[in-house]
Amino acid sequence: MRQTDRRRFLASTVSLAAPMILSEGVLGRNGTVSAGDRVTLAGIGFGPRGRYVLAEMLELPEVQCVAVCDVQLDRREEAREMVNRYYGNRDCVAVRDFRDLLIRDDIDAVLVATGDRWHALASIMAAEAGKDVYSEKPCGLTMEWCRRLADCFDRTGRIFQAGTQRRNIGNFQQAVHLAQSGKLGRIHTLFASAYQPEVKTAWLPGEPRPPEEVVDWDLWLGPAPWRPYNARYVQGDWRGYWDFDSGCRLLDWGAHTVDLCQWAVGADETMPIEYRPGPNRVTAVYPSGVKVVIDFLATPFGERPGWIQDLGTCPVRFVGEEGWVETGDSGGIEVHPATLKEELPPPPTPVGGLQVKAHAVDFFRSVRSRRRPAAHQGVMRTAHIACHAAALAWLLQRPLRLNPADGSFLDDPEANALRSRPSREPWTWKTQQA
Repeated sequence: MRQTDRRRFLASTVSLAAPMILSEGVLGRNGTVSAGDRVTLAGIGFGPRGRYVLAEMLELPEVQCVAVCDVQLDRREEAREMVNRYYGNRDCVAVRDFRDLLIRDDIDAVLVATGDRWHALASIMAAEAGKDVYSEKPCGLTMEWCRRLADCFDRTGRIFQAGTQRRNIGNFQQAVHLAQSGKLGRIHTLFASAYQPEVKTAWLPGEPRPPEEVVDWDLWLGPAPWRPYNARYVQGDWRGYWDFDSGCRLLDWGAHTVDLCQWAVGADETMPIEYRPGPNRVTAVYPSGVKVVIDFLATPFGERPGWIQDLGTCPVRFVGEEGWVETGDSGGIEVHPATLKEELPPPPTPVGGLQVKAHAVDFFRSVRSRRRPAAHQGVMRTAHIACHAAALAWLLQRPLRLNPADGSFLDDPEANALRSRPSREPWTWKTQQA
């Protein structure tokens, strides 16, 4: 984004920012899933990622998918057919409005794989209805949504798993454990890859709205501000638009890579306190002085200068005083010095970084046991808020200092105004007493 566009955007946006108002009531069940029963699952949102994740979950014997939801007719019918084809029956229910699923007592858990604008609110509403939630990332459109999402699951006691599946993939686990082992010496710098941030300011032209049953545009928008319909949005061309995307696109990869950096230095309960923007990166600094360098990649799926190309997409590197480790989505791992490799256990069997099978198993085991899964709401809160803070430092083009206790910025009203956004009626979810 050009500097003039960034200033124009900020001038029109900051004045609109206002805190969300969410309910305090708990509507859900307190029971757990018995060890002998299958977890009954419903899916919400079936773009390419939603279909992929659901297909992986269907293969788990402890899971029974009973219902699917999407605001687009073709997508929900495709999802229903996928489920019925897998089970060899015609029992799967397909609905347009996800609230029709939340009122069902026979559904234990939901997969939330909508666009970013819906992730937090749909997850919160599911928790309030007594459901456990596996949510695709980014889990919250703003810092405030991330905080409220985590608070809700803390309060309700429901199980939450963010779709940051690399926490359950072997090569990333090995890299993190190596960083924590002390074999690299004191870790001083962590590198996290991310998309080049952007904010699109030119909205697509309005088009005639299709019938509600074909595409429910009002429900597609949900809490986002009203915009004229354009088919490209519902086909997936919504990324980069401020109203629809998380953290100027920085969270597309940052939700994964910053999360892994947090884990590598045992910072799951805190976050960096200073965020310094540069031309191609944001450098975040912990109180200890340890740095997280969020590296913006112009071609994240092409050439990745500064990274080991063969290690694949979404790379991370952990650097200590005595060595470093780097890994990525290919499943490979590189360690320096080379002699250190001899001390490591055999590398895990390569698994692509997009695969969710192990992450889903972790979630459903947690549904049964009621223990926290690997990517629970606490680790989501700190890693996502850190990413959002980095995105705002890039947007404002100045250093920001963050109070990790409450997620507020020090002496920067403009940045604090951007921690939240107003929600469109009726999705403000006003406080009500049952």
